[in-house]
Formats: sequence, C-alpha cells, structure tokens
Amino acid sequence: MTQVRRHTRFPGALLSILLLSSPLLAMPVVASAQQEAPHKRLDVQAQSEIQVVPDEATLSARLWELTPAIAQRDDTSTSPEALSKARQRLEERAARLIETLEEAGLERDAINAGSLRVQPETIQVRQKEGAEGSRMTRTRLERPFEIDIADLDKLPMMLDALTRAGVNALDGVTYDLSNPGVASDKALTQALEKARHKAELMADTLGIELGPVISVSENRSPVYQPRMMAMSADAATESGGSNAEYRPGTITLDAMVSVSWEIRPAE
Repeated sequence: MTQVRRHTRFPGALLSILLLSSPLLAMPVVASAQQEAPHKRLDVQAQSEIQVVPDEATLSARLWELTPAIAQRDDTSTSPEALSKARQRLEERAARLIETLEEAGLERDAINAGSLRVQPETIQVRQKEGAEGSRMTRTRLERPFEIDIADLDKLPMMLDALTRAGVNALDGVTYDLSNPGVASDKALTQALEKARHKAELMADTLGIELGPVISVSENRSPVYQPRMMAMSADAATESGGSNAEYRPGTITLDAMVSVSWEIRPAE
C-alpha cells in the first residue's frame, strides 16, 4: 500500500506572522528598545601656568680669522698658502680658548667646538674723496663654540674667560632646565587639580553630585622654550661679567586639560 505524504504549505503572509510572533526572534527587538539613556555629564576645561627658574645655560661664541684682502677679478681666488696660515692662526686661538676655559674650572666635555666654516667675503675699499672705491675679496675661516654651564654661579667667570681668550663674537646665552620633565609634570598636575576644583565649585553651586570621571584629555601638553639672551663681546667686557647683567629670569610652562564627570541630583 502506497503512503502519500502531504506537505502543508503556508502562505507567505502567514509565515511572516509566525516568525515575528516567535519569542526567540523577538528578543533583539526588545533589547534594542531597552538601551540605557546617555549619562548626564559636566565638562570642565582648566589651564595652568608655572614659572620656573633655569638652572643651566649654554654660551655661544665664535672665533674667526681673515685672509688678506686682494683686488677682485674674474680669476681671483685666495691662495692655498694664505688659507693655510689663516687656519693655523685660528686653530692656535681655539686651543688657547679651550685651555683658558679649563683653567677657569670648566670640564673639557662641556666645551663643544663646531666644524670649520670657510666663507668668501667681498668688501668695499674707500678711496680718496671723489674717487670711486674698489672691491676687494677675502676669505673668513670661522669656528663656533658652545660652552655648557651646569652651575649658573660660574657664568660670569666663563664670560671673563671668553673675553680673555679674545673671542670675536659672543652670540648669547641660552638658559635651560636640567630636568624639564619635573616642571612639565608639575604644570599638568596643577591643571588637573584646577579642573577638579572648578567641577566641585560648580556642583556645590548647582546642587548636583559629581560621579566618576567619564573622560579626560590633554588639550595642550606642557612645552617650553629655552630662554635666549643676546650679548656682544664688548658688552661682556664692559660689564666685567657681573651677575646683574645676566640674570636668568624665568621659563614659562603651561598646560590645558578637559575633564568630564558624570553628574546626578544631590541626595
């Protein structure tokens, strides 16, 4: 006997109704409708600025020698002999400069001698009144020096040593911090403390309660620029290296932060 199996077919609309009415399939829809409401929050920005006294400095100076000036022509160039003599004079002066600084109590590692620079120069030589001046050429051989001073009390002494050594130019003093990270941390900490103080003041005034911190960001990280002060060799000689002439002043560091707290009505 042959058995005939019949398959029941549901219309498309009825199948859709059955699927939607299934408890398991409807759960995501219920969960989506029960999403948590966003937190009420208090946003605060705060900025802190601190002044720090430098504790180290760098002196910049230069020595140079010039070759004899010669009349300018198309085929004119400084002779190798003149260049060699100028370089020898320059190296001798550089050696005396380093020796003078060491005698003043500076360690050799604190003296940084730059590379030799060779640069042609053109000068105008004045003639008698009414006559046209002539153009001359010469070559400048130059060596820059940077002197690191870890003890600012020794700065006047080092200035005296440089002038005694006969430097051609004192390009200035750069005051700096030996440990800038400590000062940066202090500026950032003060900015965060200021943000909390502002938030607590606002909460007390408005009758609300501060919850946990939701977010915090650093809008501007503490940065600083070493303080530079220009000078001349003549000014250093006239001042006698006095402390009054070269006070370090202060270096400014500032930081800015944004902090958000969850808030709720005060109990």
